[in-house]
Amino acid sequence: MAGICLIRLIKVRPKFFPLPIGIRSENAAHRIAVEWTVNGKDHHGVYIPRRDTNSRLNTWAGGTLFPGEHHHASFHVVETADRLSVGLASDDGTTTLHVSGKVSDTLPRSSLFANLSAASEFFARGSLGYSATSNAARFDGLELCCSSWSVNALDVERISSSFFDDPKKFPPGSVEFDCALLMRNIPHEWHSREDLFGDTSTPLVQ
Repeated sequence: MAGICLIRLIKVRPKFFPLPIGIRSENAAHRIAVEWTVNGKDHHGVYIPRRDTNSRLNTWAGGTLFPGEHHHASFHVVETADRLSVGLASDDGTTTLHVSGKVSDTLPRSSLFANLSAASEFFARGSLGYSATSNAARFDGLELCCSSWSVNALDVERISSSFFDDPKKFPPGSVEFDCALLMRNIPHEWHSREDLFGDTSTPLVQ
């Protein structure tokens, strides 16, 4: 299971900086669900081969002051109470995507998930992510910690992704859209986690 997490962050600041101000940004993270074992213990999370943002600060500081190397991109977002449209184009020409649809209470009948609750539970387990870095053997660790968790389905009317539509990464017919989920107004914190180091002899999707 893989996907794209589109995140609007507002009032982002270090926890020790209590003033009610912070950074606002639009962000996208391509995510692939993974499982791995450390010292005999199984773990769940996501591998993130690509992060994009409209924040110059995130582009500059990501991977140095905080985990996650970012690529700068332009975002176009139109949002109402019951509709959402997000498009992005990265400055380096590598990533483009568009998704638009309306809020719904149910998933598509073709979804692998039995219901919205099952989909929500699955994606909640992906709060811990490890991002690709310029060092092929090192992966930045970052965990999303939410004080609440509530999702709606998004009835998608249009979707495209240069990443998942690339036949060099995914042969024709190997990728199929499942569903889209929408979360709004979720208080949360980001916590850095210890980096992972892998075997460079095993190729990963880039």
